[in-house]
Amino acid sequence: MPPDYSGQNLRGRSFKGQNLTGANFSKADIRGANFTNAILKDADFTGGKAGLQRRWTIGLLIASWLLSGISGFSSILVGVLVTYIFDTKSTQNVIIGIVSLIVILVFCIITIRKGLIAGLGAFAGAFAVAGAGAGAGAVAFAVAVAVAGAVAGAVAVAGGAFAFAVAGAFTLFSAYISWRSLAGDEKDAWIRSFALAFAATGGTSFRNADLTDADFTGAILKNTDFRKANLTRTRFYEAKKLDFARVDDTILTKLAVIKLLVTGNGRGKSYARANLKGANLIGADLKEANLKDVDITEATFQGACLEQANLTLAQAVSTNFTSAQMTGACVEAWNIESTTNLDNVDCRFIYLLEHPKPETDDRERRPNSGEFQPREFTKLFEEVLNTVDLIFRDGIDWKAFVNAFQTVQNQNADTELALQSIENKGDGVVVVKVGVPDGADKEKIHSDFTQNYQLALQAVEEKYKAQLQAKDEQIVVYRQQSGEMTEIVKLLASKPINVQVDNKVENKNMTNSNDASRKIEIGSVGRDFNASGQALNLGDISGTVTNTINELPASPEPDKPGIKELLTQLQAAIEADTNLSKEDKAEALEQVKALAEAGKSPQEGAIQKAAKTAIKILKGTISSLPSATKLVEQCSNLLPLISTFLGLG
Repeated sequence: MPPDYSGQNLRGRSFKGQNLTGANFSKADIRGANFTNAILKDADFTGGKAGLQRRWTIGLLIASWLLSGISGFSSILVGVLVTYIFDTKSTQNVIIGIVSLIVILVFCIITIRKGLIAGLGAFAGAFAVAGAGAGAGAVAFAVAVAVAGAVAGAVAVAGGAFAFAVAGAFTLFSAYISWRSLAGDEKDAWIRSFALAFAATGGTSFRNADLTDADFTGAILKNTDFRKANLTRTRFYEAKKLDFARVDDTILTKLAVIKLLVTGNGRGKSYARANLKGANLIGADLKEANLKDVDITEATFQGACLEQANLTLAQAVSTNFTSAQMTGACVEAWNIESTTNLDNVDCRFIYLLEHPKPETDDRERRPNSGEFQPREFTKLFEEVLNTVDLIFRDGIDWKAFVNAFQTVQNQNADTELALQSIENKGDGVVVVKVGVPDGADKEKIHSDFTQNYQLALQAVEEKYKAQLQAKDEQIVVYRQQSGEMTEIVKLLASKPINVQVDNKVENKNMTNSNDASRKIEIGSVGRDFNASGQALNLGDISGTVTNTINELPASPEPDKPGIKELLTQLQAAIEADTNLSKEDKAEALEQVKALAEAGKSPQEGAIQKAAKTAIKILKGTISSLPSATKLVEQCSNLLPLISTFLGLG
């Protein structure tokens, strides 16, 4: 059973490195307690009092008084230096006064505009410039001093008053910089960090502690050390003085985030690109909040209001949205996975685009009309969570796709893959969604497919180039045409197996000719998906090739194979290979036949051109095979010899 320290006086106690999972520290006095490296998962600190013990408070007060005295002395020194301007009896003192005034003015202006570091950096430069200018005018100033001697008494009185004024102004300036830094101004963030580090010395320490799901509701946390603590879903609702805690290397480094966690009120505010990783925002009001590009990984929004919030590009892996209100939220390109919890989300509709499409007010509302029925929102995104999206930006080559799909399925034999949908986005962009089981390594599957598709595409395009004598641009056009839904339908219609095609085309106005986003949902295709569906009879093709080869003359030298013998060996190697698909074998055999035809009249120009094309297609066919494959080795030996016999060089 977890220990119960509720209401106890634990000042100065050490719990360093202890496992205190689920411990109850509610309303306990933990000032000066040491929880460094402790495990405090689910610990209850509600209403607790953290911070400094009395003796440390007294020590810090004395230290602060000393620092205040030094600051006051500095202000007086500045005032005295500036009053040298009124010392008309000494040209040197007047110059010192002028230089001091110039340097102080430059320092104050730069510090206010750019921060204390920049002000100190400008100090030396200003001193040098001012000193040089004053030195250059020293002689002329001596004459002016002589004239002013008659009013020396009055000037002395004015100088004393001016000294106090300058000292007072510099003190106010110092106070303003201190206030600004403590208020969270980024220009002097280091001053705030230094002050909080100094003030937290001797205070309650949670340094490097695991505070996952711990609760600090209503706790006093001034002068507390949270450096490098694990604050995943740690609750700080209505915590007091959290902004005076030392929070280096946590999500609490931004005052706006602290305020959100403490108040739970972020309505209409912007947290764009903020770090809210692991934030506990149970029941928070974030209506119309801008959460664009925010990291909310492992955060919890249970029961929170996210209506009309902007979640564009939000990183929401392992985020808990249970019972959150999300009507009207924008979820364009947000990153969610199977670990994202969307149970019982209250949502009537959402938007998939942050900004409307050009010259329209269309933000891709879902559903397109009406409202989600209960649990429809959750079901919609659960389907998304268990898919891998394959995006093709220059159209799609279906033969390369099928080869890659089958290869990836073989490489991930323990993971059943199924085509879920094919969506044409227009401009050559096609999105294919592949369904995967829960727990599948989607990143690996996506990477495997991308790599295998590129390899298959290279092999297929080599054949296209050879067959069509095409340029790269022509191949891109071919692939874009393959992305057209008519081509997809033809492809599916030619399949010899039965494919269940569900009519899940989204309910859009079909009379809109400009709507290029069309979608076909396909049932589980798995490994039986075939690119062409052509019924191939390899026996007939092989017989035709054999007959054509037999029409060639045999080699006059039995120990030295001729064109007939080489083509016979090539035919046998292709037929024996187990890596080529039936379609690829048929195509390869057709090229062997073309070479046999060329062997009958090898000197004719047209015949030589056809033979070169056949060689290219054969090389393209075997390029997708592993280099150690027997067919690859045999082709690398046979094709050069065949080319020589046919006079192809």
